[in-house]
Amino acid sequence: MRKINTGEFRRATRSTPREINRKIVLNLVREHEPLSRADLARRMHVGRGMITQLVEGLIADGVLLEGAVANAPRGRKPTLLHVRTRDQFAIAVDVRFSHTCVALTDLDGRQVAMESFPTQLLPDALVSELVVRVKRLLRDHAVANCEGIGIVFPGMIHRRTGQILNSPQLGWRNVEIREALQAGTGLRVFIENAPTACALAHMWLPPFGGGEPDNFVYVTVSDGVGVGVVEDGEVFRGHGDTAGEFGHLPLSLDGPRCMCGLRGCLEAYTSNVATLARYFGVDPWEPESRERLRQSGFTMEDLIARVRAGDEGARRAVLETGHYLGIGLAGIVTALSPARIIVGGEITAAWDLIGPVVAERVRERTLTAAAAATPVVAVPQGGTPRLAGATALLVARKFAAPKVA
Repeated sequence: MRKINTGEFRRATRSTPREINRKIVLNLVREHEPLSRADLARRMHVGRGMITQLVEGLIADGVLLEGAVANAPRGRKPTLLHVRTRDQFAIAVDVRFSHTCVALTDLDGRQVAMESFPTQLLPDALVSELVVRVKRLLRDHAVANCEGIGIVFPGMIHRRTGQILNSPQLGWRNVEIREALQAGTGLRVFIENAPTACALAHMWLPPFGGGEPDNFVYVTVSDGVGVGVVEDGEVFRGHGDTAGEFGHLPLSLDGPRCMCGLRGCLEAYTSNVATLARYFGVDPWEPESRERLRQSGFTMEDLIARVRAGDEGARRAVLETGHYLGIGLAGIVTALSPARIIVGGEITAAWDLIGPVVAERVRERTLTAAAAATPVVAVPQGGTPRLAGATALLVARKFAAPKVA
């Protein structure tokens, strides 16, 4: 139970229950569409009159649409309801050390168009590039209704201000870009770190978590390593909005240097840069080596292709990443006891190779049989979870329960 803070609270108003019921209707239709008004009344255990009033209001607001008429054994045939998403759009941006992707999506996360470019490491240059590309995407696809821009960054983000507090991969500290991007595009801009955004996508975009309970940890293994923690359908952010930086907990105080400046971080053993540097025998901390890796264009996909082709050095590099990842996940299980852990990132393309290693390290380093049995699942290949996460930043605000005002 959540304690009421008597020093800072918001009271309920007469409009609050109605707005909550509107959001319940909206989410029921979205997750189970198509639904009839009678279906909604049964699911909400309320009368048809109340449902009719709520639905008509949502249709008038352009949020719900009436679709086909369903067959019925007797009586009047019901009209099925859908959430209006396919003609409403968002811009999704995934910023990484090596490249940045910009996509036009609908509010179910389906991509209409996508393009990428080498990441501009100067904030002003990145904003200028994004403004040009966003405007072009909207113009080329004649988009009249764009909900805004969602941007996913590696690193620590202050949720309310959108400030990039610390992004070791980009070399940014206390960088502000939201206002400049809003001014340049005329759109709302929401900024989040990668693991939290991916966790939001898992909850808010189809298939809506696959029916699993909203108590999970989402681990991204990419240019960096981060964790999004979800408890009872709400992201845990901690004081200062920076919770989840498990990638910078040390596995060894004498380990390799990390981009954050410390030694032995989980990220220093398991990130894409760490895995590629291990394969090539270079130190990713050294600016010249890191820039050579970036300029080479050699990716995790290329490394895993070499594993498949029988390159023993590539296989060792990937297996070592699995070993350390399993140790890190065991620590997360011990600290948080999630119902499950979801792993996303390029390394999951080799999950058939590293999955057993990860599971074995979790079993070895957890303290109870239940903890050792925590499911660890990889995100299926073929999607773009970070871009989906960027879209989810807009979707969550549209469909989430209202705040009491």
